[in-house]
Amino acid sequence: MDGTRPQVLRYAAFTRDPAGGNPAGVVPDAAGLREEEMLSIAAEVGYSETAFLTAPPDGPGRSFTVRYFAPETEVPFCGHATVAAAVALAERIGPGPLEFATRSGPVPVEVEQEADGTLRATLTSVEPYVEQVPDHDVSQALAALHWRPDELDPALPPRIAFAGARHLVLAAATRARLAALDYDFDALRAFMTARDLTTLHLVWRESKHVFHVRDPFPVGGVREDPATGSAAAAFGAYLRELGLVDATATVTLHQGQDMGRPALLRVDLHEGDRRVRVSGTAVRIPR
Repeated sequence: MDGTRPQVLRYAAFTRDPAGGNPAGVVPDAAGLREEEMLSIAAEVGYSETAFLTAPPDGPGRSFTVRYFAPETEVPFCGHATVAAAVALAERIGPGPLEFATRSGPVPVEVEQEADGTLRATLTSVEPYVEQVPDHDVSQALAALHWRPDELDPALPPRIAFAGARHLVLAAATRARLAALDYDFDALRAFMTARDLTTLHLVWRESKHVFHVRDPFPVGGVREDPATGSAAAAFGAYLRELGLVDATATVTLHQGQDMGRPALLRVDLHEGDRRVRVSGTAVRIPR
């Protein structure tokens, strides 16, 4: 702590370049902070999310309670801030297993050091689910996005997917449609708030196991998230539920290119385990 203000670390997740990926704030010691203080700090940091960690009362260990705040709201789970927080902790206490207690449930994270010294974190999601979306909800979402129904990929139908937070998956038929993102911020925020959605997960399929994705995040006061680990986990569950990949599969997601912050997310599915694993690197953002 520095006076009455906690230390805030800044990391870029799902990248090896501090100018890429998704920036996240990490408060390694949030003990004693009230909810309104955490929200204020997240707004001051200005990233899509900041993770606030509290160690268990029985002393130092590798288990932590984590809360995630966007500039305007708390979210139940955030993948990129989890990766950032895990790497920040590994720099302090060494690579290895970590356990995060989140509002959505326990999230194990394994941090490994690669040959070049880069730290890679792999989170294992809570139990996911995928559900149908009413046609009128899809129509409202498309209207707020300024997308036409014929601009969707019929092979990837709309669904709500959850792996710690709820995301509406919509698939663009072309890369150009995905690239041209210009939506009605207030209309989409109202639509998402009414349905407890964290982001819209907009995807374009390059190949069976490679996708380009974007995530509008107006409910958090952020126009777009450069890399969204919780949505990546939910999308892994979506692909498995719809039989679009094998029971054991690795999927690569490219995100952030259209924002000038390229990010790379790896999604792993394992037969016999409904949980989804999402991995990526993270690096400290120099002050």
